[in-house]
Amino acid sequence: MKTKLRPEKERISEMVIVENRVFEFANKVRLFVKKLRETTSNAEDIKKIKNSSCDIGLNYIQAHNFLDKKEFIHQIRICQKKAEESRFWLSLLDTDWNPEQEMERKKMVNEAIGLVNIFNFILHSGK
Repeated sequence: MKTKLRPEKERISEMVIVENRVFEFANKVRLFVKKLRETTSNAEDIKKIKNSSCDIGLNYIQAHNFLDKKEFIHQIRICQKKAEESRFWLSLLDTDWNPEQEMERKKMVNEAIGLVNIFNFILHSGK
């Protein structure tokens, strides 16, 4: 049985949705870390989370610039890895047990997990 390819418009629309989602994630991370108390451990962790959250989007954009499927998959794996790193760094941030910051941090951890799941789906759907 031959699989039916999705229309190009649909694939582009999905790509834009994911691209917007990773951009929003990176932007929310940047806004969130500005609210945190400056501690020695937070200073280092903030650098790491800002880098990994932005790298997700950059690698996702790069993935769509490759015509070669192997390179596309490689870039999506990097996106997945950076989303996992983001979840890790977010989990380490010190919110001083501020309830609002804790809730915001947990939402971003969940979004990072959601992004990992999206990239897992892309990798396993054979795109």
